[in-house]
Amino acid sequence: MVNPRPRPTAQNLSSAPADGAGGGGAAEPSWPLTTWQGWQRFATTDPVSPPQADDPPRSRDERLAYHSAFVTIRTPAISQLATQVRTLMILGRHQQTTARPSLIVTGPAAAGKTTALLNVGRACHLAHTRKNPAPPRSAQAAAPVAYVLVPPGATAKTLITEFARYLGIPITARMTQTQITDAVCHTHTQAGIQLVLIDEIHRLNPRTTTGAQTADLLKDLTERLPATFVYAGINVTDTPSAAGHGAPSSPAAPPSSTAAPSPPATAPANRSATSSPTSKTTSTSSSTNPAPSPATTPTSTSAPPAASEASPDSF
Repeated sequence: MVNPRPRPTAQNLSSAPADGAGGGGAAEPSWPLTTWQGWQRFATTDPVSPPQADDPPRSRDERLAYHSAFVTIRTPAISQLATQVRTLMILGRHQQTTARPSLIVTGPAAAGKTTALLNVGRACHLAHTRKNPAPPRSAQAAAPVAYVLVPPGATAKTLITEFARYLGIPITARMTQTQITDAVCHTHTQAGIQLVLIDEIHRLNPRTTTGAQTADLLKDLTERLPATFVYAGINVTDTPSAAGHGAPSSPAAPPSSTAAPSPPATAPANRSATSSPTSKTTSTSSSTNPAPSPATTPTSTSAPPAASEASPDSF
């Protein structure tokens, strides 16, 4: 097989300053979260500070900007998810022969799955960079976390292309899926990716030919990448996605924690727990098998920036 050219390495990733800059210039807001520049900016940007008593009055636009910059409150469910992910990452470091254990975060729409996923990913990123500071004047950027969205109607090639786009791996029309996969596995390994977050996993339907091929790709990646995979999707236990990942059709653990009040009272209740119109009971579970097992949604809520965000030390 002909190796793809050029094949990027971790050395091709220029260092990004603390504010998320990369590639020799400041990262602009246009960088999506599904690129390492956008993720770096998200993970390292401090929450906005509340106004002080002696500050001058803010304009209307400044007040609206402040109130739109919500931070995540660390609920017991998010703390439990962080513990589960950290445990799986430790277990995965000692598992070399087969795919590492994975986790699925599931629940109804707008329950806080993505919020919880990003919160845990940010804590992992900050904990890694704190424990492994880059040497002075180092050109190597820290990239411990990868965040990927499953595109609508995803095929195996379009999904692996999303993995390539995250680290800026150049892809040409002539490259085959195998070549792209080899480049992704090589570069993600060299970059030190330890945690892979895959959102919108419910878009995959392993009962179709295309969906089955895409699910097989994910299984292949879990075996080839030295990273822990965490998936999130809407009611995954009620869709073919769970069966495609080898997960049981119902949550594997009973409710174990109570999350913050849920947003709309009309939101569908979680099947694995009894919920009232104003609160959700949630749980998380993990599996030591290569295939991910479902976990009920670690629901979270947002609060104005005056609230304090979780410290990465707790991850």
